[in-house]
Amino acid sequence: MPETWIIDCVRTPRGRGKKETGALREIHPQELFAQTLNALVARSGLDPRAVEDVVVGTVSEVGEQGGCIARMSVLAAGWPVEATGVSLNRFCGSGQQAVTFAAMGVMSGQQDLVIGGGVESMSRVPMGADQSGLDGHNRHLRELHPLVPQGVSADLIATLEGFSREDCDRFALESQQRCRRASDGGYYKKSLVPVKDLEGNVVLDRDEFPRPETTLETLGKLEASFTKMGAYRMKDGSLTFDEKAKNAYPQIDQVSHVHTPGNSSGIVDGASAVLLASPDYAKAQGWKPRARILFTATCGAEPVIMLTAPVPATERCLKKAKMSIGDIDLVEINEAFAAVPLKVMKDLGILHDKVNVNGGAIALGHPLGATGAMLIGTLIDELERRDLTTGLVTMCIGGGMGITTILERI
Repeated sequence: MPETWIIDCVRTPRGRGKKETGALREIHPQELFAQTLNALVARSGLDPRAVEDVVVGTVSEVGEQGGCIARMSVLAAGWPVEATGVSLNRFCGSGQQAVTFAAMGVMSGQQDLVIGGGVESMSRVPMGADQSGLDGHNRHLRELHPLVPQGVSADLIATLEGFSREDCDRFALESQQRCRRASDGGYYKKSLVPVKDLEGNVVLDRDEFPRPETTLETLGKLEASFTKMGAYRMKDGSLTFDEKAKNAYPQIDQVSHVHTPGNSSGIVDGASAVLLASPDYAKAQGWKPRARILFTATCGAEPVIMLTAPVPATERCLKKAKMSIGDIDLVEINEAFAAVPLKVMKDLGILHDKVNVNGGAIALGHPLGATGAMLIGTLIDELERRDLTTGLVTMCIGGGMGITTILERI
C-alpha cells in the first residue's frame, strides 16, 4: 500500500473558551488556524504553492467559523491564491478525520503534499451556536433514535458499567497530575506554537486550562452537571432525557449522574495542523519523516448511549492492521468524559499506564474540531521522547460514532 508520511505536527496552546476572559477570545478562528499553517512553513521550509489542499475540521460551522473556514484561513495566512481548502464536520472527530482524509489523498496517489487539521474557537462560536442539535430537529429521526445530550449518554455509560463518581474523579485527578508533569517537563514544547495578535504580540504561549491544584477533595465538591438536563421535559410532555435513556436500556433503574465540570472535558479555543507527504516528495525536499499512518477506521454504535464507538472502531482498525492491542505502545483516548476512556480501557484491556500518559482533555480542554489533530501530534511527540514505535488515537463522536488511527514512528 502507498504510504503517507507525517512530516510535522503543530498546535496552538488551548485557551479558556470564555468570551470575557479567555486569552484567545480576540483571535478570529481563521487567524488561529492560519498561524498553525505558517508555523509549518517556518519549521519545514515548505512552499505553500506546493500544498495541494488543506483539510480542516470544525464542529460549529456557523458565524465566524462558517462558510469554508479552510479556504479563508489559507487566505488569512497570506498564502498564494492557488492554495485551496476544504472544511468538514464529524463532530468531535473532525480534526482526526481531516488528517485521515488528507492522508487518503496521498495514499491514493492523487496528491503529494496535503495538510490536515482543525480549529474551534469556543469563546467566539459557542457550542450549539448552529442551533441544529445532534439530530437537526428531525422528529422522524427522534422516533427512530431518541438521542439524548452527550453528558446524559456519558452518565448512562457510567451507570451501565458501574463506574462511580469516585472512579471518574480519580481518573480526572490523574489526568491533571499527568498534565502537570508533562508541562513541567516541557513535553508539550515540540508541537506548541505561540499565538500572536495581528501586531505580532504574543497572546498565549502555554495551555491556559489545566488546574494543577486539583485534589480529589475539590473534585468531590462539584455538583453533577447533567442532573437537571436529564430531568428536562419538553412542553409537549414527551419523555425526559433520563426516561429516554432508561427506555433504551431498561436494565437500569435510573441514570446515575456522575459527571461534573471536573471530570469532563473543558471548553477551550485552539487549532492544530499536520503536514503529510508522499515518501517520494518528502525525500525530494530532504525532509525527515516523523511517522507513517498505518491504518484508520470509523465505526458506529448504538446512538442513545452514543459514546462507546471507540471500542468497535479500534477493533476494526486493529483487524485491518493485523495487530492486537498488545502491539500498541501508547494510546490517546479523548477524554470527553471520564467514563469514555474508562469504558474503552475496560473493553479493550488497555492498561492505564499506556493511555493519555501526559494527561488529556479533562486537564487540557477539548477544542472540538481541533482535538483529533492535536492528539496525533501529542502521540508522536511522546513516542519520540520515549523511543517507542506504535501509537493509537481514538475518539468518541456525537451520534454514536468512533474514529481510530494507528501510527508508526519512523
